[in-house]
Amino acid sequence: MTKLEQLIKELCPNGVEYKRFDDMCDIITKQTGFDYTNTIKDSLKREKMPNSLPYIQTKFFTGKNFDYETDYYIPINVAENYPKILLDRKCILFSIVGASIGNVGLFSGERKAFLGGAICVAKPKQECNIDFLYYYLTSHQGQKQIFRKIKGAGQATVTIEDIREFQIPVPPIEVQAEIVKVLDNFTELTAELTAELTTRKKQYEYYRDLLLNFGVHKGATSECEWRTLQMLAEIGTGSSNTNEAVEDGQYTFFVRSQEPLRKNNYEYDETAIITAGDGVGVGKVFHYYEGKYALHQRAYRIHIVSSDVMPKFFFYYMKATFYDYISKAGFHSSVSSIRRPMLNEYPVPIPPIEEQKRIVSILDRFDKLCNDISEGLPAEIEARRKQYEYYRDKLISFKEI
Repeated sequence: MTKLEQLIKELCPNGVEYKRFDDMCDIITKQTGFDYTNTIKDSLKREKMPNSLPYIQTKFFTGKNFDYETDYYIPINVAENYPKILLDRKCILFSIVGASIGNVGLFSGERKAFLGGAICVAKPKQECNIDFLYYYLTSHQGQKQIFRKIKGAGQATVTIEDIREFQIPVPPIEVQAEIVKVLDNFTELTAELTAELTTRKKQYEYYRDLLLNFGVHKGATSECEWRTLQMLAEIGTGSSNTNEAVEDGQYTFFVRSQEPLRKNNYEYDETAIITAGDGVGVGKVFHYYEGKYALHQRAYRIHIVSSDVMPKFFFYYMKATFYDYISKAGFHSSVSSIRRPMLNEYPVPIPPIEEQKRIVSILDRFDKLCNDISEGLPAEIEARRKQYEYYRDKLISFKEI
């Protein structure tokens, strides 16, 4: 029997009491106590100022003890006039308006901040473990209560009155503490894996840039021959539109985003590198594909036909250097679109085939470790996340007395 099971058996074998959320916390929103438009709006600045505090917005908080970011700051002397929404101790934040409803964060209180709009803050007012409350609100049960209260045919909203009525299980404080301890272990393990993944990605980028550094194409001695892309490959666009996609289509359908769609007919059967021709994915979306596929009319295919270049080598080289190239050669001084001449004239190094194989072998291993969702660190992080969610929902579930 685990320590938690023993505590439950001794302290609450028949279940626990459920209390209203506002019995346990002061529930506050930005709209409580002042006129935002006339009082606060003119005080907010885009740049950080001396003696200023960050202004927390819904898009910047999530997770436990989050290290918040902001794009607005407010002078301390203005913020201190509104102590209810001046965050200076540990509290729970969650979004109450729009698409971010249900987004929950546990503010650490290590730094002061000022509460932004569309956010509810819960400050404990009696003996309860705030970490336990956070875990409950992010659990399946807690999220269900939040979403069940959503109102509005247009912009979704959860009212502060509804929030006050949330029913929260209140096991003995010793049980709360042990549940937090168990779930913190899962959270810390996931954080460690995520930190390792970040380190591995930086390591990958370092070695990628080192391996793919072949000197300057023009104006200096380079380590290998260089050719333009049009000398090495067939370049073209597809003929399909996004509305032709079907959910369970037989073939991969590459569009301008990182996530491909599906389609029941194909246009090409080859090894190709795919990249977005316009939109937000320009210079950032790349696919390496072997086989039959369909292609959007504003996505480019690059099919290497020269025996001097391995397609996978070119794929890695293009991912590493193409964005910088088009940033300088972009249409109308922008990287919002690619024109065919920009691809035609893209300079490509041609090291010996054996060197290309060596580079591909090294980068394949890094790529698998950093990006493979069936193996590598992403798969491990996803497995730990599911395990955490399972135990969180299991541990937070209590029979009501």
